[in-house]
Amino acid sequence: MQIAIVTISDRASRGDYEDKSGPAIEAYLKAAITTPWTPVRCVIPDGLESVSDKFRQLCDDIAVDLILSTGGTGPSPRDLTPEAMDAVIEKPLPGFGELMRRISLEQVPTAILSRQSAGIRGKTLIINLPGKPASIKTCLDAVFPAVPYCLDLAGAGRIETDEAVVACFRPQ
Repeated sequence: MQIAIVTISDRASRGDYEDKSGPAIEAYLKAAITTPWTPVRCVIPDGLESVSDKFRQLCDDIAVDLILSTGGTGPSPRDLTPEAMDAVIEKPLPGFGELMRRISLEQVPTAILSRQSAGIRGKTLIINLPGKPASIKTCLDAVFPAVPYCLDLAGAGRIETDEAVVACFRPQ
């Protein structure tokens, strides 16, 4: 099981500031997942081509099972992660973004500006998360219960979770 953690940020990719979002995702996964997995870490600049090319490489060449990206989902001119997703995915899963926005709105009114999304390319599930570590945890707590079953349905690797951290749901 390979899980890619992709930080999408011009400034982090240039080394202008420390990436805290990618490590927050990895820490969450280390606590939540009990099956063995290997992280594939990437920090890339914002932009349509940079993001879509990286997602294609991770899905098609490396064949990761899951991609969790952070950043590039706001309304700023360089925030093009959703547009890159549209160019890459074969099956959109709008419920992920809808739930992440709904749960985030309970924390901050500006969550309505976020354009998180999810979808499948081949056997890879891709989920775009917000850029702030606290928001990442809020969103993963909300959507991760559905991730293992979604991976099963897509034909990706099987993961099990620590029920004390996140209880995954698989129909009987």
